[in-house]
Amino acid sequence: MMLHLLDGTYELFRSYFGVPPRTAPDGREVGAVRGIIESTLALVLDGGVTHLAVATDTVIESFRNDMFAGYKTGDGIEPALLGQFPLAERAFRAIGVTVWGMIEFEADDALAAAAARWKDDVEQVVILTPDKDLMQCVEGHRIVTFNRREGKRFAEEDVREKFGVYPHSIPDYLALVGDTADGVPGLPGWGAKSSSIVLFEYDHLESIPDDAADWKVVVRGAAKLAATLAEHRDEAMLYRTLTTLRTDVPLPQELDDLRWRGVVMDEFEPLCRELGFESLLERDLPIA
Repeated sequence: MMLHLLDGTYELFRSYFGVPPRTAPDGREVGAVRGIIESTLALVLDGGVTHLAVATDTVIESFRNDMFAGYKTGDGIEPALLGQFPLAERAFRAIGVTVWGMIEFEADDALAAAAARWKDDVEQVVILTPDKDLMQCVEGHRIVTFNRREGKRFAEEDVREKFGVYPHSIPDYLALVGDTADGVPGLPGWGAKSSSIVLFEYDHLESIPDDAADWKVVVRGAAKLAATLAEHRDEAMLYRTLTTLRTDVPLPQELDDLRWRGVVMDEFEPLCRELGFESLLERDLPIA
């Protein structure tokens, strides 16, 4: 048995920018919601997925915004997309998928928590996302990520090949190079190559010597990089905290609750009629 965990926030963005616009009878833009319904139904009907849960960002802000003023917010997200966030959660529930809507935490935290909780109860956990943050969750072939758009699966060695470090060093890597999507600036001068070389040797920030003369690896501009890290080590440690996913998110379900049993018709039918998706009601779908 495999457990699939879906990055619902990413799926909504992917659908918004990948499918044609569509308006509901009341004029709201709902094309992305139609897209995620079609895409998620394809997973369970055609993809052989049996156990599935989705995590979404009910609000963009989280506890990390209290830790760092520059962390990502909902500013800049197109209103037509932002307005579909609550509809997306309704849609996932209506088609019978467990939804973890995050307010204090982020969707990525819920996915990380679920993977850690159930990894020993299934043959494999597959996190459906291209998000590099979630690469830190990968463990051998037991927990992998899968980029649906590119059809690319990342096991532990794949993470090493792409980033130059193993999954446990991804938060340190992001702390150094930065993560513009999340508003994490990183440290000046520390690029992908230098960060991967140093972290492959030292694993974590606190193990990197302040003096480049003590480094066991050869990196271009090492003296300047070491000086930058020594000067900004506290900031780097904060950035690592920001990029480290939480695995203590409370998830009330048991594993069997995540088994897909069909659409919830009492929710699915009124949602389809409200949003103008009546054609979906003509499909022969399993009913929970």
